[in-house]
Amino acid sequence: MAQPAQDPPPAALVEKGRQLAIAADCMACHTAPASLGLPGGGKPFAGGYAIESPLGSIYATNITPSKVAGIGEYTEAEFARALRQGVRRDGSHLYPAMPYTSYTQLSDEDTGALYAYFMHGVAPVDADAEKTTLPFPFSQRWSMAIWNLLFLDNQRFVPDVTKSAEWNRGAYLAGALGHCSACHTPRNALMAERGGQALAGGAVGPWYAPNITSDPVSGIGAWSEQELVQYLRTGRVEGKAQAAGGMAEAVQNSLQHLPEADLRAMAVYLKGTPPIRDAPAKAGGDEKPAHAWGAASSTEATLRGSQPFNSVARLTSGEQLYNGYCASCHQSNGAGSRNQAYPSLFHNTATGLSNPANLVAAILYGVDRQVGDTHVLMPRFDALSYVDPLTDTQIADISNYVLGRYGNAGARVSVADVALARAGGPRPLLAQVQPYILPAMGVGVLLLAWLAWAWAARRRRARLAA
Repeated sequence: MAQPAQDPPPAALVEKGRQLAIAADCMACHTAPASLGLPGGGKPFAGGYAIESPLGSIYATNITPSKVAGIGEYTEAEFARALRQGVRRDGSHLYPAMPYTSYTQLSDEDTGALYAYFMHGVAPVDADAEKTTLPFPFSQRWSMAIWNLLFLDNQRFVPDVTKSAEWNRGAYLAGALGHCSACHTPRNALMAERGGQALAGGAVGPWYAPNITSDPVSGIGAWSEQELVQYLRTGRVEGKAQAAGGMAEAVQNSLQHLPEADLRAMAVYLKGTPPIRDAPAKAGGDEKPAHAWGAASSTEATLRGSQPFNSVARLTSGEQLYNGYCASCHQSNGAGSRNQAYPSLFHNTATGLSNPANLVAAILYGVDRQVGDTHVLMPRFDALSYVDPLTDTQIADISNYVLGRYGNAGARVSVADVALARAGGPRPLLAQVQPYILPAMGVGVLLLAWLAWAWAARRRRARLAA
């Protein structure tokens, strides 16, 4: 079998691969934080990071050039097959948590540059990443071959000759490298991206990756190109949105490091995508853009003196909870700090979307985003809070107060919604039926055995009767 090339490639090719790896955000999944204390933790691309999926934890592999724990024995062709078809060197299949369904569009030239970087620009780490062990039947990796036949479009990116070079560059960056559709496109029952719904928004665990098509109401059509560039670079646009969850990771690890020209190309592409209007699932859901809802408003003065000073149950309503837990940063009128380091809660997509999942997730899990020398941090209020954990009821009450006063009052949060977000978010049909698959298979085998016995007995009686 052919062995990986030993001669070092040109430095320019390795550097190009490094830039492509940044654009593809490989670091986000393949580098586990040192704070977790895992083997290889904190070392670039050593793997071990748990990607929480509805089917279970999927652990990112070691993709350093280690020959004992990483991809050091991969040939360029084997590397390309794993990257673009989701098949490892040993022939086993990757799960599409590794977005090979997007990377399949990468050109041969860029795949070669990535190979050069990972083989010659990354330090080898001889530490095995934790193995992924999903429950049956998802543990059967061979089943991904069938999934790929159904849903993997194994084709390279083809420029649209009717569009500008800048638009095509943005389409390649967002579609192939940035794999935006992996989060921002809804999934079908088999967890593949829905055809005809590209970038129309989708659930990502407890978070919601919103519609980023060019629709002026449901999507980003009302954003200017410059606002999109600013958001991609910094994770915030005053009066529009702030990045949290997975988007904060993308900004921190990838997007802020891209050249201005690449960010502008992505903005041009997104502004040129086919518009998709969300169905108004809740009253007023799509009357106007998410960032257009709300205004400054304060009820703090009416709360003063309403309870005895030494009362042990003073924070009982959403209004009281907001003023007790949130107003010190977001101000009593929801306007945020003057420099918007603590953002306003009106003209904010987290409070203006008809789907309030991001508001709930931000309260539960906080916001942590490092851009340049600026560290944006909102504390979490789940069970791991270092401030003060809040109950599901309290979070629902705060959310509904914020939505009603500063955001889209047509969106409502139930205690069950918060409990679902705390448990990791909506579970797709596959995850819901998983506990019943093995028993159903057992019943099916017994039924087939009984049918075979009944058929044989009937044949035997027929022969005796003859």
